[in-house]
Formats: sequence, C-alpha cells, structure tokens
Amino acid sequence: MNTQVDFQQIFNAAPQAEASAPGRVNLLGEHTDYNDGFVLPTAIPQHTTVSIGFSPNQNHHFYSLELQEQIDLETTADTDEGFSSYLLGCIRVLEKAGQQIPPLNVFVVSTVPIGSGLSSSAALEVAMLRGLRSLLDLNLDDVKIAQLGQKAEIQYAGVQCGIMDQMASSLADPQHLLLLDTRTLDRQLVRLPDDTEILVMDSGIPRTLAGSGYNQRRAECEAAAQQLGVKALRDITDPTAVEALPEPLLRRARHVVTENNRVLEAIQGVPAERFGELMNASHTSLRDDYEVSVPGLDRLVDLLQHTAGVFGARLTGAGFGGACVALVATGKAKTIGQSVLERYNSEAHQGAILVPELDAEPIV
Repeated sequence: MNTQVDFQQIFNAAPQAEASAPGRVNLLGEHTDYNDGFVLPTAIPQHTTVSIGFSPNQNHHFYSLELQEQIDLETTADTDEGFSSYLLGCIRVLEKAGQQIPPLNVFVVSTVPIGSGLSSSAALEVAMLRGLRSLLDLNLDDVKIAQLGQKAEIQYAGVQCGIMDQMASSLADPQHLLLLDTRTLDRQLVRLPDDTEILVMDSGIPRTLAGSGYNQRRAECEAAAQQLGVKALRDITDPTAVEALPEPLLRRARHVVTENNRVLEAIQGVPAERFGELMNASHTSLRDDYEVSVPGLDRLVDLLQHTAGVFGARLTGAGFGGACVALVATGKAKTIGQSVLERYNSEAHQGAILVPELDAEPIV
C-alpha cells in the first residue's frame, strides 16, 4: 500500500506534492538547546511522509494513517489538538510570514515512533513544511524550515522547545552526527567514533512533552541564567560558577553547563571508550541534576551500560519516559539490543528496539 493510493482513497484525488523528514536521536547535549548550547543529534532511518493536495472546498482536511483519524477544519479555525495542531501550526506560521495558503488535503504516514523522544513532532513539521515548499514553490531553505517548524511547535502545540529537533530533522543524516551551536546555528557534520554504531531502544514508557516537566525545566533554566547575570546558561563554562544558586536551580544549571562541556569534548575525536563515558555521565546528570529520568529508563540504561560491546548509554529526548540510546561496537547493535530487550521485558516492561530497524519495510 503506497501513500498515493492511500491519499486517493481518502480524498478521491491524487496528491500534488509529497515530502518526508526523519526522526532524530540525540547522543549528547540534552536540554541544552533552549539554553543556547551545543547538541549532537543524528537522523534515524524512520521517516514521516506528508502528501498534500488542494482541497475542493474551503476547509482543510488532515488525515493520519497511524491514528486512522481525519480532522476537518475551516481555514480560519483555531488550532486543534493532536496531530492537526502541528499541521495547522505550520500553515499559520507561513501565513504570518505573508504566504497565502489555500485550503489543503493532507495525508500523513509515519514510521517515527510517537512518544519515544525521537522527535516525531519535528519530523511531522519539517515534512509538512517541505511539502508546502514543493506544492507552492516557496523560497525556504532548510534552516528556515527548521525555524518555522520550531515556531509552529511553540505557538500552536504549546511546547517551549529549542531548535535542535527541527534542525536535526531538516539537516542531519543517519551517517553523521550533527554538531549544532543552537545560538548561532553554526553546524558541522561529525563522524561517530571508529568501529561504532548506534542502538536505540524504547523503554515502553510513553510521555508527552507539553504535559511533562519540560516547560518547567526551561523556566528554571531561565531563572538560573537571570540570577547568574547571563543571557543563557550556555555562557557559563565552569560548573563551580553555579554553586551559589538555590536549589533546584543549582542542579538544573549544573547539568546544562556540564552537558555542554561533554558535547565539546566529544567532538574532539575522542575514542569510543571516552565517548561512552561521556554518555554515561550525561545520563547520571539527567537523572540526578535535571531529574527527567524515571525508574524504567534508569533500568534500561543500566542493563545497556553493563552489557559487553556497549561503550555508553543514556536516555535520549526530553525524558520522563521514551527512549535510550547506546554507542555499541560495529555489527553488535541487533544482538545486544535483543539480549538487553529480553532481560528488560522479563521484568514486566514493554520495551522495543527502534534502531537498527529489525524490519526495514515501513508499516503502512
């Protein structure tokens, strides 16, 4: 079943444009992007694909294959909840920028897991904006698409996100790490340590960003920066400089400062063993200082960290559930993933291996 047939079945017409964007996994630099800091994500093989056509009436019509849900909205309607808020958000930010957006039919199919911390929302936003760029011949480069996607998520989905997810979805590829300075948007592609590959596992614990402590953590960081007299916590490089802050601001700021330092060390060509140590330290910091882990995530990370062939492991994404990422020896990811998964799920969890894909065919 291909997306064109699906679009045809839902809307009784062929799409005029189609675009895809990948999810992402972040190896280091968690919760640093909205602090103007440094991040180190990579794209994953799973993609979101958006097919777009012109609506025959004055309404937008959005359909999600995974949710088997259709949303019909007047073009002037307020943003809706769920997946349609991201699509309508992309339309609205373009309209605010002066673009005329006609009524649309939009069909969404995705293999990016929802609620696992792999940026399914950013993949949807970037795919939608790429589709609109193609359909309407818009003059948007890939950085602008990322920036518009971030605005859509903040203004219409209610998540005070940084720019990392959208930049990774718009600019990264699965063969490299994307070092991104989220203040300047300077970026470079970085190789993984020699003889390593990435394993991503879902903890089976879902989480939603807007309903979690994500926005609270961002507010705490802004308060810490204000008390330290800096524009953002990125401007602090010495962890001891935050020790005068009250709790919990001290620990929140210490995580951001040490996490930025871990990213900057990791890109210096460190060996796999050291890169793994940095990932392990990142998880400890996210668990203890930033307090965004949960017991299931901690257990999965612990199993990974104590498995032969794993250099390091940590939660990835905003936390409060979702996925873990591990750096492992080349050719070992599937074997290690299956071994750890068996042990993890024997303890009444419902985890899954996300990368590498065990079944390369999209489920549509």
